[in-house]
Amino acid sequence: MFIRRKLLAGVSLSALLSALEDGDQPERSILQTAPRPRSSLQLAKKRNSTLYRRVVCAVFYVIIPLTAAAGEPNDYVFLPGVSYGEREIDFKLGTFKQSEEGRTSAAAVGFGYGVTQRWFTEFYSVFEHTGDRGTHFDAWEWENKFQLTETGRYPVDVGFILEIEKPNDLSGGYQVLLGPLFQKEMGKVQLNANFLLTQIFGSHSSQRSEYGYQWQAKYRWQPKFEFGFQGFGDIGSWNHWDAIDEPSPQHRMGPAIFGKFALGGRQAIVYNAAFLVLKSNNAPSQNIRAQIEYEF
Repeated sequence: MFIRRKLLAGVSLSALLSALEDGDQPERSILQTAPRPRSSLQLAKKRNSTLYRRVVCAVFYVIIPLTAAAGEPNDYVFLPGVSYGEREIDFKLGTFKQSEEGRTSAAAVGFGYGVTQRWFTEFYSVFEHTGDRGTHFDAWEWENKFQLTETGRYPVDVGFILEIEKPNDLSGGYQVLLGPLFQKEMGKVQLNANFLLTQIFGSHSSQRSEYGYQWQAKYRWQPKFEFGFQGFGDIGSWNHWDAIDEPSPQHRMGPAIFGKFALGGRQAIVYNAAFLVLKSNNAPSQNIRAQIEYEF
């Protein structure tokens, strides 16, 4: 069975986009035969709405055909929102446990800053631990997140991620990860779905790109403790969508917890963690991952 979930995201796009401007049309009375002249504010709102429609169209029809995600033990779900002026120290870690191949672990520490209301950038140093090599420096990562829509203005919040990785071992090539980020709010329920492409440059390997996804669903029970599920998956290369029993796909999902401890002002400790299990014959048997952020 081949995985083709990326095609489902565009099915109702036209209906979604046509609904974005429902509130922008001026009211008409029963006897009115022509629309009222629009004010400069209404025209500005119309132009902004049209711009966002074009951005969303570009995301769906240009980026989604290139969707993917990397299968690292310290993977985390990207969120589309940006907080202007926010600084954070970020620590993420994870471990794979495979019955036959042993354990592989990875950790990263980074510093991030909200440069504008639409752009957040962060630098990471990544370390890895394997049975044959022990603990060693693995890569530098530069992550850039762009918020494309105003939070809560449209039915779905949209962002975009661009991450560049320079590995310590350059024989593996530079990696560029990019793709759209989506978030939907329904009362206390938050849903996220990300479609990402990892493109490899400068490698002697014949496989240049990898495709996959991230998703998350959580219930906001209280700020310090929320719960839900997370999932990650790799699908295959651009010219061959792998079957679930072939060597490359990895599909992981499982329960997750989330929370935020406010420390006063802009300071807070934010955490999330998940226990993920395999969803195909070739994924790691168990994946425990966690992320802790100090925001200030």
